[in-house]
Amino acid sequence: MCAAVTNEDGRLDEPLLAAGELFAGTFELMFQVGAYYRLVQPEWTESLLWEAVPIRFTIERTHEHYHIPLLIAPGGYSTYRGS
Repeated sequence: MCAAVTNEDGRLDEPLLAAGELFAGTFELMFQVGAYYRLVQPEWTESLLWEAVPIRFTIERTHEHYHIPLLIAPGGYSTYRGS
């Protein structure tokens, strides 16, 4: 298990895993969006719908680059395999 905090742009400054640490399997990223919104948009606290957003995905090709973004808004979210 590892943890990271995104920067002001909502991105990690470094890859979550260093080169050579990625292995085949099923993984889950847990985005703690409730804590984020309470910090940056405290006025939204009463209407906050998402506390945490889990994204579960499978890695088969460990030599490929994986970018798993989360696009979040107070009323919804989406994710995809980025480039």
